[in-house]
Amino acid sequence: MNDLILVQLTDTHLRAAGEQVLDAVDTHATLLRVLERLRTGGRRIDALLLSGDLTDNGAPEAYRRLRTAVEPVAAELGAQVLYVMGNHDERAAFGAELLDLTPPIDTALPHDRVFDVDGLRVIGLDTTTPGRHDGRLEPEQLAWLTERLRVPAARGSLLVLHHPPLPSAIPAAEFLKLRNADQLAEVIAGTDVRMIVCGHNHMTAASVLAGVPVWVGPALAYRIDAMAPAGRQQGFAGAGFTRLDVVGASIIATAVEAGPAARLYDKADTEVQERLAALAAEAG
Repeated sequence: MNDLILVQLTDTHLRAAGEQVLDAVDTHATLLRVLERLRTGGRRIDALLLSGDLTDNGAPEAYRRLRTAVEPVAAELGAQVLYVMGNHDERAAFGAELLDLTPPIDTALPHDRVFDVDGLRVIGLDTTTPGRHDGRLEPEQLAWLTERLRVPAARGSLLVLHHPPLPSAIPAAEFLKLRNADQLAEVIAGTDVRMIVCGHNHMTAASVLAGVPVWVGPALAYRIDAMAPAGRQQGFAGAGFTRLDVVGASIIATAVEAGPAARLYDKADTEVQERLAALAAEAG
């Protein structure tokens, strides 16, 4: 049995009511569809991790729509919720609408957070700089993270940030990545950090940093084609989210398709498992 199940929702890009992203995508409808799938799926979910670009333009109404959608479902599931800043987010509205901070909010201060999910330490890092779209962790944040990681957690630590601390498959994303990934690598090397989960690129990807797995989750808003014709960048309709399973010493990240798709089969778990067991027995 899996010890914990967490779900990453990234790049939701919500806007005010009646507004669409790129004049084509109703991101609020996509979010509601995914949340309903989680709510009715019959699975335990221990946390929802929203890893940045939660709104498309930082509008307070968009944050209120997000919270109104997410938190009742999380409460019904018994799941904790982590909100993380992205470059499309705005610190004052984010803090007031999602974190219940009292204005005036100092937008020079990042929204970094840490909470415990049954022994798994989940740390949300604000990699944004107001007015910029690339990412950076300030010296004070790195010192704060270093202090948090001094004592190992029972199930280790999971970092959640928006900007990937990695090179990208497409040149345009190189302008937007986490700029000081080398400094983050120095902080996490040899610690109990088991995985880094991020978003931002609208392309599912994986790599390592200082020996720690890095997962770039699929976006809910739309997708960027990593294999577009040379010299072109293309965006496509499509949505996905990530299931994170904590099983003993492992964390498994699985991309989940969230767009409309034709169902090819629908069978009971027991039927599939029995069939696979029979095939294994036949093979000896």
